[in-house]
Amino acid sequence: MPTTIEKFVEPSLRKDLPDIRPGDTIRVHQKIKEGDPSISSGQAKERIQIFEGLVLARKHGKGVNATLTVRRVIEDVGVERIFPLHSPMIENIEVVKRAKVRRAKLYYLREAKGKKAKLKAKEMGVAVAEEPVK
Repeated sequence: MPTTIEKFVEPSLRKDLPDIRPGDTIRVHQKIKEGDPSISSGQAKERIQIFEGLVLARKHGKGVNATLTVRRVIEDVGVERIFPLHSPMIENIEVVKRAKVRRAKLYYLREAKGKKAKLKAKEMGVAVAEEPVK
């Protein structure tokens, strides 16, 4: 039987999230509000900005406080962003590729350079068993 808090939080949880794990390269489509509504005609412009990067960590479980730490290197500068998973400002999250990792938190990639920062790719599709040739 759900508690009172679970009943209150349940409508704000997103149902359309893909299975996201550390080591995944994802694209996060985030709504950005531009302009000041008090100065212009009262309407702030809204656009979608895409941030593509590697998932370093997933924290706080599956609840409403769940977050993703996504890292991307732009012109030799590492940029990390923390996205609340169930935020209404997140339009869409898509998994671009998967990597085989053996850690839950990939913070060691912050200092890794060159070949050490490379993760091994993992097949994303469903494996289909071939029939033996007779």
